[in-house]
Amino acid sequence: MQRSKLISIGFTIACVVAAGYSARALHFAPRQSSAECTIADPATEKIGWTKICLDKEFRAEGVAVADVNRDGKMDVMAGNYWYEAPNWTPHEIEPGQKFDGEHGYSNCFLSWSADVNGDGWPDQIVVGFPGDKCVWRENPQGKPGPWKEHVIWRSACNESPAYGELLGKKKPVLVFPYDEKFMAWYEPTADVNQEFTAHTVGLEKQPGVARFSHGMGIGDINGDGRPDIITPQGFYEAPADPKSGPWKFVPANLGADCAQMYVYDVNGDGVPDVISSSSHGIGVWWYEQKKGTNGPEFIKHVIDDSFSQTHSMVMADINHDGTMDFVTGKRFWAHGPTGDIRPGDPAMIYWYELHRNKGKVTWIRHTVDNDSGVGTQFTVADMNRDGRLDIITSNKKGVYIFLQTKKK
Repeated sequence: MQRSKLISIGFTIACVVAAGYSARALHFAPRQSSAECTIADPATEKIGWTKICLDKEFRAEGVAVADVNRDGKMDVMAGNYWYEAPNWTPHEIEPGQKFDGEHGYSNCFLSWSADVNGDGWPDQIVVGFPGDKCVWRENPQGKPGPWKEHVIWRSACNESPAYGELLGKKKPVLVFPYDEKFMAWYEPTADVNQEFTAHTVGLEKQPGVARFSHGMGIGDINGDGRPDIITPQGFYEAPADPKSGPWKFVPANLGADCAQMYVYDVNGDGVPDVISSSSHGIGVWWYEQKKGTNGPEFIKHVIDDSFSQTHSMVMADINHDGTMDFVTGKRFWAHGPTGDIRPGDPAMIYWYELHRNKGKVTWIRHTVDNDSGVGTQFTVADMNRDGRLDIITSNKKGVYIFLQTKKK
């Protein structure tokens, strides 16, 4: 029997249930928000979700998707495993490990997929515990694992490293600080098996570079057409040549410790705003940008303050209406069962629908699930190629897919 088949014994696979509005969800309803978002009426919902449990073990708090075996179906990569569609058979990327969700963490805080070496097969990018190395794992092209591991950089600080279009519509790049000293972005050298080149951004010990800094994102916050690097304390302004430096740091008050940060014109006034969420406290927010006498000023708007530990967020147009929405949820037991604020509350996933009316912003909160939550990074993608965006998570409650469905 193949090793991957042996691994599958004992896994809880494909426990499919309808997600969102069960009796359990009603019984364990979270505290109502005093913030300015309305809660969707289940009776009028147009979007539903089908929950697929790939694994109930704690594997990772970051997750990626890709057609790993190039069979035309999207698979899931969570830490040391990848799950093969359509039956979600688990295969080892690295030897499996047992992680203690009550007292510890996994070796994968964030994960993405990219064909790093250009061989036509999707590889796995992994950021482990904050401050530790960032690696990429080489797809063995259909052969059994383990996948060969290569170091991208020796130190990946901040708890929300980014992988995105810092260079515009070119190939996405990694962005994170290193050695608790410098913000930087990274690109492969001529030999992708060697450490990447680190392009230092800013000066030593500027904001966001500490090992356990919280909050970072990529986006054109100053409207000059070039994506900047965002932190809660301000942003690194991208120069015309991103390889030149140091980048100017522009101070701005973008709130408390948070998770991923997104730049978007929320109120439609032509000025970029910022959306973020609390990593270990309570709060989901957007910051309205105004021009001040000494630079940009940001006005805080609370979207939701009804649940805690929203340690990851994804911006996406969930309902395909042309306006961006966002997805977030509770990172269950971020610091164990007694850490942070209300750690044992239901592990919710919500998506927030943005509406604009003559400059006025309203949000509608829609429930996706009440017993899974998010980790420190998750993915939104069209898993079954039906034209609808799905949600893929991995955290201390397991590995899940939420397939978007259309209600009649």
